[in-house]
Amino acid sequence: MSTSSDVVQGKQLAINGGEPAIRHPVPAMYPGGMRIGAEEEDAVLDVLRSKRLFRYYGPQQGPSRVAELEEAFARMIGTSFAQAVGSGTTALTAALAALEVGPGDEVIVPAYTWISTPAAVMAMGGVPILAEVDDSLTLDPEDFAAKSTSRTRAVIPVHMRGAPSNMAPIMAIARRHGIAVIEDTAQADGGSYRGRRLGSIGDLGTFSLQFNKILTAGEGGMVTTNDQRLFRRVLMYHDVAAGERSELPADERFLGINTRLSELQAAVLLVQLKRLDSLLEDMRRNKTAIKNGIADLAAGKGVRFRTLNDAEGDTAIALVFYLPTVDEARSVVQALEAEGLPADVLFSPENSDYHIYYHWSPVLNRRSWSATTPWDLHPGEVTYSQDMCPRTLDLLARAVHIDISPDLTSENVAEMTEALTKVLGSLPDRGS
Repeated sequence: MSTSSDVVQGKQLAINGGEPAIRHPVPAMYPGGMRIGAEEEDAVLDVLRSKRLFRYYGPQQGPSRVAELEEAFARMIGTSFAQAVGSGTTALTAALAALEVGPGDEVIVPAYTWISTPAAVMAMGGVPILAEVDDSLTLDPEDFAAKSTSRTRAVIPVHMRGAPSNMAPIMAIARRHGIAVIEDTAQADGGSYRGRRLGSIGDLGTFSLQFNKILTAGEGGMVTTNDQRLFRRVLMYHDVAAGERSELPADERFLGINTRLSELQAAVLLVQLKRLDSLLEDMRRNKTAIKNGIADLAAGKGVRFRTLNDAEGDTAIALVFYLPTVDEARSVVQALEAEGLPADVLFSPENSDYHIYYHWSPVLNRRSWSATTPWDLHPGEVTYSQDMCPRTLDLLARAVHIDISPDLTSENVAEMTEALTKVLGSLPDRGS
């Protein structure tokens, strides 16, 4: 790393031969997954012993863990309804189906999100319209407004890397233009915006319960809403026989797919749900300590923290900050890695990452499972290119990302702060 000085507060950078700051291993970043223990084991064993693995029936009558989970999840989010599904991706397709998104309809998605977001749109025959993110790394409301057309049926703000999207202007724009809002809350279980849980603000909320997420059963998803009509459509989409099982009127029934959650997964998640408050509390405490420990130094070096649309609602799964240049961001990451602190730059053209539109070749090349694609059913011309969202790429290329595990010890926090202090302290002074 090219620096103004090899020595910071008497400590030489590890990349230049000094002693690494990290002396205790940093825990793996699987928040709920790393806390799986005896309670989850007992819950799964109870289901196995009952032999009722399917939510609707088994060899003996009994309560459904999936139904219990749905009720508990809706209470936690603050919505009238919650529907458990097989994955975060099918949560998105179910939400789109509920909104009657179909062939040729436009759905606006941010250029920084896991590829499941545009993939779900395409699966329903819709056309994803890519919009820029702002320096919160969530959907830029101004670009959302600019990209909206008469064919825009929905927008999917993504609460990316655990932090809330700027929901007030997004909702205002959507309501003004008659556009439905699906919150993609895959990475932000338990987060909030202005006192409301994420996933309760838009017309529908979607969640992932995959192993990387805050709450997990390895796989799984959830859809939330306050609208009974939308809930019924989600219910029917997630289970091909749901209309019959729920005794809905025959003229209201649609055939969906089977993406049901199992009783085993629900048993795990019911325990995980009880862990949510402590997970958030621990991540927030750890992030606050590290961020406060480097804040003054960062300001003097021209390092700028990611904007948070609601700092109190941030789940705190990550610390993200921007360097003035791409080269400096890469150098800082290399130096942090040498100190033993896992870090990464969020965008590098050479490193494929399905979180960034630049690498979404199936979308950019308009590939679909059938010979007739969603774009063929759109009356206009929709084109994509790797440089179509330049602000997104600039922000991500200068963004340094560090996971904040809930399981960091006080030694971990102190050593991570030390590593950041050493590396950022070696940058040129730029004033505040």
